[in-house]
Amino acid sequence: MSTTHTETIVTAGSTHRSRRRHHRTAWSTTILLIACTLTVLVPLYVTISMAFKTSSQSVDGNAFSLPAPFDISGFVEAWKLTRFPMGFAMSVLVTAGTVVLTILLASWASYAIVRNWDRRLFRWSFFYLLGAMFIPFPVVALPQIQLTGRVGLDNPLGVILLATMFQLSFSVLLFTAFLRSIPLELEESARIDGASTWQTFWRVIFPLLAPMSATVGIFAFLYAWNDFMMPSLIISDADLQTLPVRQNFFQTQFSSNYNIAFASYLMAMAPAIIAYLFSQRWVMAGVTQGAIKG
Repeated sequence: MSTTHTETIVTAGSTHRSRRRHHRTAWSTTILLIACTLTVLVPLYVTISMAFKTSSQSVDGNAFSLPAPFDISGFVEAWKLTRFPMGFAMSVLVTAGTVVLTILLASWASYAIVRNWDRRLFRWSFFYLLGAMFIPFPVVALPQIQLTGRVGLDNPLGVILLATMFQLSFSVLLFTAFLRSIPLELEESARIDGASTWQTFWRVIFPLLAPMSATVGIFAFLYAWNDFMMPSLIISDADLQTLPVRQNFFQTQFSSNYNIAFASYLMAMAPAIIAYLFSQRWVMAGVTQGAIKG
């Protein structure tokens, strides 16, 4: 048997094994994706189905059955019992404040760190912020509650400040990875034209940070909108509570009215779902771009 024929057989066998591995990987990936999809869609289906049922249908023990007929009385009652407009306004206030402050503070800090990386103070400040990522809120909850109460920040403003601080570490990590891809020549051109550091940041750097700002903003939005623990511990006035905290109302006094509870849950999480559906392409683009360029 010639050497060429032997090499052809070996190549064919290697190609066949490669195809088999590819098919196994494809099937494994497909099964994993289906399982992950079901873990999201099944609870969402149950929530929507229970929300549109009547009180009698919601306690029949069959959560997967379709509403017959569809009933919106649960949404009406949930709107009244939770004072939904007030809760929605508080959630919007907390979320908007957290998103704006997170983007501004994280971008400023990241710009200072990246452009002064050779200085020990800025370099260790970055490591300090990364270390803060591993400190969960429950660990520092009691000191934060005492501090906000003493300085008069036991209100949505205190929640905005604390939520921003807890988002700052991860946001700085994303911004610094993106900022390292921006060439210094752009800033040097602006400085030659007489721009100060502040003007250079706002006119040259910050517009270039738009993809990553969108990514950071979405993460901050999802965190602030869905957060339950921090508002429940910090805000002392029940009338100023956010929507996630108001959902706890159904787990105490009205635990048997499942249709009202699920209708309230659906109304509370709908803005977050809609926001993520419309912005997921920016999230993926920002993270990928920062990872590739960083």
